[in-house]
Amino acid sequence: MSVEKAKKYLEEKGYLDRVIEPDVSTATVELAAAAIGVEPGRICKSLSFAIDDRPILILAEGMARVDNRKYKDTFGKKAKMISRDLVEQYIGHEAGGVCPFGVNENVEIYLDESLRKWDVVYPAAGNANSAVRLTLEELQGLVNARGWVDVCK
Repeated sequence: MSVEKAKKYLEEKGYLDRVIEPDVSTATVELAAAAIGVEPGRICKSLSFAIDDRPILILAEGMARVDNRKYKDTFGKKAKMISRDLVEQYIGHEAGGVCPFGVNENVEIYLDESLRKWDVVYPAAGNANSAVRLTLEELQGLVNARGWVDVCK
């Protein structure tokens, strides 16, 4: 299961104690923010895209929306989200719990500039009932990102 992959990854990096597992769903930004008791913008959402069948994750602040023009200018292709039923196959985590921890080896991860407004963010931890409390610096170090992009409004 994807939650075990994420937890194993976080344990290996020394961050397992940061995992939060509320009794309610964290599958959407709004649900996660309510469950954890933070502003929706602090939820670090993982957006799954495919570029010529190459999976990428863009981590963005909870209220950000992808700007199609910025995305195309950055990646040279129109934004094409991975369909919900294929997310686990491409990324390694099922929809609602997609996170940047323990993803499939071929997944490229990028951090969107929208995250920079927060000192602490909460990405999912592999399922629809989890989150991880991380500083932005910790997140950046943990995910082995290819870099920062500016693809959100």
